Amino acid sequence: MALIENALIVGGGIGGMSAAIQLRKQGIAVELVEINPAWAPDGAGITISGPSLRALREIGVVDEVLRRGGWWRAIDLRDAQGELLRTVPLAPAVGAEDLPSAAGIPRPVLADILATATRAAGATVRLGISFERLTQDADGVDVLFSDGSERRYDLVIGADGVNSALRRLVLPDFAGPVFTGQGCWRLIVPRLHENSTMYLSDRIKAGVNPISPDHCYLYLLERRDGQEFIPPAAWPEILAELLTPFSGELADIRRGLLDGSLPDPQLLYRPLAGHMIPAPWHRGRLVLLGDTVHATTPQLASGAGIAMEGAIILAEELRRHHSLADALSAYAGRHYDRASLVVEASAELGRIEQEAGGAQAHAQVMQRTLELLRLPI
Repeated sequence: MALIENALIVGGGIGGMSAAIQLRKQGIAVELVEINPAWAPDGAGITISGPSLRALREIGVVDEVLRRGGWWRAIDLRDAQGELLRTVPLAPAVGAEDLPSAAGIPRPVLADILATATRAAGATVRLGISFERLTQDADGVDVLFSDGSERRYDLVIGADGVNSALRRLVLPDFAGPVFTGQGCWRLIVPRLHENSTMYLSDRIKAGVNPISPDHCYLYLLERRDGQEFIPPAAWPEILAELLTPFSGELADIRRGLLDGSLPDPQLLYRPLAGHMIPAPWHRGRLVLLGDTVHATTPQLASGAGIAMEGAIILAEELRRHHSLADALSAYAGRHYDRASLVVEASAELGRIEQEAGGAQAHAQVMQRTLELLRLPI
């Protein structure tokens, strides 16, 4: 007999959808609610590390991701003029040597792939609603939804992101994510190279990653003093100014921003914040997943990956244990070190970038961390 018969997932992002798919494989009835009626995330592109591709294979969608995205097995390091300095091979994840070392895909496309798989798995999806009130006892959780409906569940999973509403019920004393002192710019541009490419400047980190046969997304990290609101109308001019140190192919992108000739760039800016919350990650029959407990900055391209891994581990521990409390404790205990590795190493890379700590220090942290992440979960 299954440890639980049904579950509610609050939040239809990558972690929530992954959890829905994995729980349905065990025959657990799953309902997923997502407050966004369009169920469509903002974002230009997302990088998927080798370990994250391994997780996507476990979930069952890696072939579709690779078909609709772009992938690579090496990183080209170029100077600010675009001249190739060296090519660094990337090893694939252990146990997934047949897969590429990394991939990229438009974020809305990845969301669409997972949404299709979530519905195909048999999960019930309700959009445009969230919970209004949760009341739990020893045997279940009664949920009142924003549309007035009421239902009861054996388990409620909070996968509602960095500003989670459910987290306030599980961890009411948590003060919230901390701004890191950096902002991240992303936009879609025509594909420039076969490999992922990083451009080295004295004060700005920029790169492009393939997301399809024809396109890549450009990312740029800059130092910021605060999280002040920047009007989207000002984004093209600001990013163009940040690209000033670069000539060659990035200068062409800069001109395209200024004269409007870039086709559908989907430019996006976000201040970077993160947190790593100590276990336990549950309270009774409420449990947290993904960015609700381990929000990371993008330096290692592993935030979505550890959310997917967390979903896989949660489902596995629910299958292995006879006590729900034991399963939820084992989930956090097994996943914490790996999630913490990503959050802390990403933060360290961000500090190196802000302090102009040099390419060698940056490479050492990245190489050490990626080697550990390659290991099985």
